[in-house]
Amino acid sequence: MIDDKLIEILLKSKNVTVLTGAGVSQESGVSTFRDPDGLWSKFNPQELASMDGFLSNPQLVWDWYNYRRKIIYQVNPNPGHYALAELENIYPNFYLITQNVDRLHQRAGSSRVIELHGNIIDNYCKDCTKEFHFDEIIENIPKCDVCGGLIRPAVVWFGEMLPKEALKQAEILAMKSDIFISVGSSLEVYPAANLPLIAKNYGAVTVDINPNKSALSYYMDFILQYPSGIVLPKIVELLKEKLK
Repeated sequence: MIDDKLIEILLKSKNVTVLTGAGVSQESGVSTFRDPDGLWSKFNPQELASMDGFLSNPQLVWDWYNYRRKIIYQVNPNPGHYALAELENIYPNFYLITQNVDRLHQRAGSSRVIELHGNIIDNYCKDCTKEFHFDEIIENIPKCDVCGGLIRPAVVWFGEMLPKEALKQAEILAMKSDIFISVGSSLEVYPAANLPLIAKNYGAVTVDINPNKSALSYYMDFILQYPSGIVLPKIVELLKEKLK
């Protein structure tokens, strides 16, 4: 399953960066968006994940994100999530960049996480940007107690820019990586899909972990076509054996 050469490279690496996509969360029971039977095949993304959609029907959009929050609260991190948290303990310069918005990585114990697409747990006012965190599901769309504006999920919608600092940090980490590992990502969504290309151009060894080939698999040094919940714990196990 895992090439001995990859383990040797990992043992010599100091700067390890991982990019995760929807496939990691799918193994916990969170539906993906772009698969043939994914969420976007059933719902209109322009209605549910854009500012225009929110302004047209804010309650519908709020209900949609409540639906997604309820699913996330009911599922748990899977072995892949926990293995990534263990890698953080092995490497002082380990960073996790995620396209996922469910915060399952943090629940698994990862602390050095860069959220490229925001998250659906936190919220903020669309007008004054005051931040809000609710410990329970709020059924009726709340309004800001400062300016009265509508409160929206802290997720990046279609047509919106990624958080500048998060993207900048992710690009710097890609440049500095000894090894860059993409896990469960189709690598079709930019600018996140640029990150392994940046890492490769700066000399990093690149790895693609995904049951299906990604859009950039042909560019990677190692391709592991397995679920992350299987291959990541195995990588951690092999590393620990070598580090004894």
